[in-house]
Amino acid sequence: MKIKIPLNALLGVLIVGLLLIIAVTGVVWTPYDPLKINFASRLHAPNAQFWLGTDEFGRDELSRLIAAASTSVWISLLTVFFAVTVGTCIGLLTGYMRGWTDRIIMAFNNALLAFPGLLLALGLLAIFGANKYGIIFALGLAYVPSVTRIVRGAVLSLREKEFIESSRVLGNSELYTMLRHVLPNCLAPITVMATAMFGWVILAESALSFLGLGVPPPAPTWGNMLASARPYIDSASWLTIFPGICIAMTLLGINLLGDAIRDRLDPRMRGVR
Repeated sequence: MKIKIPLNALLGVLIVGLLLIIAVTGVVWTPYDPLKINFASRLHAPNAQFWLGTDEFGRDELSRLIAAASTSVWISLLTVFFAVTVGTCIGLLTGYMRGWTDRIIMAFNNALLAFPGLLLALGLLAIFGANKYGIIFALGLAYVPSVTRIVRGAVLSLREKEFIESSRVLGNSELYTMLRHVLPNCLAPITVMATAMFGWVILAESALSFLGLGVPPPAPTWGNMLASARPYIDSASWLTIFPGICIAMTLLGINLLGDAIRDRLDPRMRGVR
């Protein structure tokens, strides 16, 4: 029997897989030192020695893009893990237990949802500071309300199902029922949400770095590379083109992969495409 792999799944896996390989490679190796200044090679166009050219300080653009991929992936993974873990715990508790706890927490959660995620992250960065772990906590807390809402909605649709009632009748504790029966049935929407959030975080981190509120220079990120290239957009266009392509291709791959995961996990979407 022939297994048909959807095109969006194939392209998404290829692009995201390549991104992860580059990110892991950037931790241990880059063609040149991404932080080493060399004014003799300042603003060289792409050539045989520097495949993607050099920046205003003579640093190899390819090496900085590879190192920036490592930073972006690391920040995104930790942010998604933080937001999904905290949001799932809150959504599971409020959706299953209900009562005044649910009303109070969800009122606060809905108030946070009224703020755009990036705007909320900007406010939180004023508290945590503009650094790698400050961005992780700021963006993580900004996306927790979205995860909480998704998980709570899934739990509300499950808590009155027959198998949940059977678990209660058997004398299982509420904690056991939540962890053993409710949580596993919430994994599909959580997985889809986490995949989409990975792309949101990369875009948000790039935007914050572009505004000067991300990882401090000279550490490279795609956002601060774009920001530093603005004065040279006419004379050295490669400094803006290549980081922009990296961001665009990463988001494309994550969106394609997210669509494929949604189609696979959501029975309503099967056969639509």
